[in-house]
Amino acid sequence: MSSSAESKMALAKTVLSTVGSVAATTMVVRTVTNELLPQELYDYLFFGLKNLFSRFSNQLTMVIEEFDGLVNNEIYEAAEMYLGNKLSTNTRRVKISKPDKEKRFNITLEHDEEVTDVYSGQKFQWVWLSKKVESRDFYNPRSMNSTLRSEVRSFELTFHKKNKELVLNSYLPYIIGEAKLMKLENRAIKIHTVDYQSIYNLHDIWEAINLDHPATFETLAMDSELKDKIIKDLDRFVKRKDYYRKVGKAWKRGYLMYGPPGTGKSSLVAAMANYLNFDIYDLELTEVMRNSDLRRLLVATANKSILVVEDIDCTIDLQTNLANRTNDSPPDGSNQQETKVTLSGLLNFIDGLWSSCGDERIIIFTTNHIEKLDPALLRPGRMDMHIHLSYCTPSGFRRLAANYLETREHKLFKQIEELVETAMVTPAEVAEQLLKEDEVDVSLDGLISFLHVKIKEKEEAKSKKIEATELDTNEKKMSDEKGIEENLEEKKIIK
Repeated sequence: MSSSAESKMALAKTVLSTVGSVAATTMVVRTVTNELLPQELYDYLFFGLKNLFSRFSNQLTMVIEEFDGLVNNEIYEAAEMYLGNKLSTNTRRVKISKPDKEKRFNITLEHDEEVTDVYSGQKFQWVWLSKKVESRDFYNPRSMNSTLRSEVRSFELTFHKKNKELVLNSYLPYIIGEAKLMKLENRAIKIHTVDYQSIYNLHDIWEAINLDHPATFETLAMDSELKDKIIKDLDRFVKRKDYYRKVGKAWKRGYLMYGPPGTGKSSLVAAMANYLNFDIYDLELTEVMRNSDLRRLLVATANKSILVVEDIDCTIDLQTNLANRTNDSPPDGSNQQETKVTLSGLLNFIDGLWSSCGDERIIIFTTNHIEKLDPALLRPGRMDMHIHLSYCTPSGFRRLAANYLETREHKLFKQIEELVETAMVTPAEVAEQLLKEDEVDVSLDGLISFLHVKIKEKEEAKSKKIEATELDTNEKKMSDEKGIEENLEEKKIIK
């Protein structure tokens, strides 16, 4: 027995010694290879050996990169969200975050972590990879960000070759659908603004914060018929994906909101976003330097979103402003190409070929002066629905009273409704008066006094305008009479 034990021990030592020698040799070879061989030759040999062994394997690996050219890869984004719920006891490292206002934690894999998923009785192996590359030799859409510009991220999905059709036709579409549902359940509506320092960086071109605007269609102080019309139009739009494709149109919708300041245009935008659960992209056109930048901004917006350009009537003066800036540029003309945003570029942005890069998008222009807009901006296909937001109406006042005073009926309502129709005040002005007092009677009395003041100011302004018109008419009449007398005097002198 002792002899047998000794022989087994000797065999074990021999095996361990051999394994140690092989491991040590491997480490030496690897070290020497890394130090002596160029990286390109090392990669070539490594992948050559890998491909050689893969010829005898029944496994297939799909590489899912973060970007597909200039745009985000939908499969990558879906897998990142989906796999966060598939962690196993073997998972060692994960990333976790929770943006403000969102309901749940966001859990994603760390690099080189593996996850096994089972779908339709078949196993699928996922691994998340992050590769460092030389930024001077590789274009990354995030290249303006110093912390990410040399990082290329991807998933590798490995499975039996017989399941290729299952993956393409069922498994990946299932993951995309599940990720969309998870995103809708968890997401908070965000408002995005342009980071002009990262205008050439598609990943970071828009900066986002959570939109916590309380406006809803129920709280808007606007005509009930107009409100119902907008809601029906939005409902019809989001349900007509197949219809838009059938008729050959991009799945987008344009709204022009016009009216005096304070009539609720911004609140209506927020109510639409809350109703549809769409993010808002707030675009300040006067800060955009080129038509190509407009296209880049559009490509970087997500589907199911609202793009807003406020006070478009002020933006129409863009060409004059740009011309002034060009005149101030150096005489060699080196700065002229930096200020080249045109009306045709804007029209192509909202209705040209680039406007079809995405689905289920809404474009909204707001203006205080619709008469200043170029007719080319207003036609259907660009601004499909024109929404006139005017002064406060009796029904609008009742909505505001319910919102601010929690009162739906009062003895002073009839008097206030009559005054509102005459005073031509905006919902914002009425809301400001209702905010001043908590006690209902005091608040409504204050609103009545305010409306009387506004009516008086309106009558005085009208009187002054009439007087000014009469004065101008009299001065013109006197000037004409004086001119006639001077002509007669000249004729007498000539005779």
